[in-house]
Amino acid sequence: MMDWEVTVVGAGAAGLLAAARAAELGRRTLLLEKNRRPGIKILMSGGTRCNLTHATDRRGIVREYGPPGRFLHSALAALSPQDLVDLFEAEGVATKIEQDTGKIFPVSDRASDVLDALLARLRRSGCTLTLEEPLIDLEAMESGGFVLTTGKRKLTTEKVLITTGGQSYPGSGTTGDGYAWAAKFGHTIVPPRPALTPITTDAEWVRSLQGVTIPDVLVRVVETNPSDAAPFAAKKNKTSDCLAERRGSFLFTHFGLSGPVALDVSRVISGHPQPRSLRLVCDFLPAVSEAELDERLKSEAAAAGKKQIGGLLASLLPRRLTDALLTNAGLSADRRAAELGREARARCLAAVKRCTIAVTGTRGFKKAEVTAGGVSLDEVDSRTMQSRIVPGLYFAGEVLDLDGPIGGYNFQAAFSTGWLAAEKISDET
Repeated sequence: MMDWEVTVVGAGAAGLLAAARAAELGRRTLLLEKNRRPGIKILMSGGTRCNLTHATDRRGIVREYGPPGRFLHSALAALSPQDLVDLFEAEGVATKIEQDTGKIFPVSDRASDVLDALLARLRRSGCTLTLEEPLIDLEAMESGGFVLTTGKRKLTTEKVLITTGGQSYPGSGTTGDGYAWAAKFGHTIVPPRPALTPITTDAEWVRSLQGVTIPDVLVRVVETNPSDAAPFAAKKNKTSDCLAERRGSFLFTHFGLSGPVALDVSRVISGHPQPRSLRLVCDFLPAVSEAELDERLKSEAAAAGKKQIGGLLASLLPRRLTDALLTNAGLSADRRAAELGREARARCLAAVKRCTIAVTGTRGFKKAEVTAGGVSLDEVDSRTMQSRIVPGLYFAGEVLDLDGPIGGYNFQAAFSTGWLAAEKISDET
């Protein structure tokens, strides 16, 4: 008889819920965690608020992942966004929807409440949790099952579920341990790269705007082509070279750019062989067309010709930003509106609607919220989360080559894949 029926490796979001579910279904379950505490990344997430999921249905989650989202159909059928909310509500964690973003948080805004709920369920389930016990080696036995070597002992188990996460926030313990074990068994590891991480630039005017937030910006990532762009403005209607596009909140920082929209496009930059060949094209007023903005500038200039150009734009955007954009366009912010002719207006419009920012890279895994890359989805059965190569070996959560946008999508995928894996393991054990 083996020591355990199910061993889950990694006590993060996927691992905690999966281990509790397997034990609830009657399986002798061990949860191994190398850190002194479980769920460290949960506590760090969402600015310590923990964005659990998104206010959408299963199809909405799949859609936001793009083509890889198909992998999540069975997992989301097992545990949908509403099921997840109901699960935490049943554990006493009231939730709320952030109306302007659709993100779902605990009403308390405390990630610790989410972790406490998961740990309470784990304790009730009868699962054994061991801390400060890293997995050193994992071997398959010819007769079936696995031998696990930890920093403290050797043990045997019928099934193994790897939920060790990726490489984002390495300070929380997610240092890519699961990739080596998966590769040992013949799995393809799609090269990991940072996702949902801030973007860096050498543009001094960007850094000078540290702390300025724009609530609604359309950002495109494009290849640099000097013939297509003026120094600070992309050509009008030139979108054929767009590698990624998102719209949302945007924050200038001392190193470059952050905020949801910058984080969402960062995976394209971190995955590009030459990130310095990229630039961001920013529309700081996406709700207003260039024609509408041009007409507004003309009419306001006619009505208040003595007003400064900077003042005209300051009613639409923060003054620090408008001054910087006008300087980039070769216009003085204190120039009188009456002097704003057709050519000057065109430069003004381009600066606001098609501002270009040169990219140097990202802040990497250290500041990344998730990891792109990981265990290839082609080698994992999406109906069960079991390896297609090694029977009895399962994967869930961020260790898989599956990353979504900001907004709770990645936690939903972790919880759902962990839940599905636990149910299928229990069916087969």
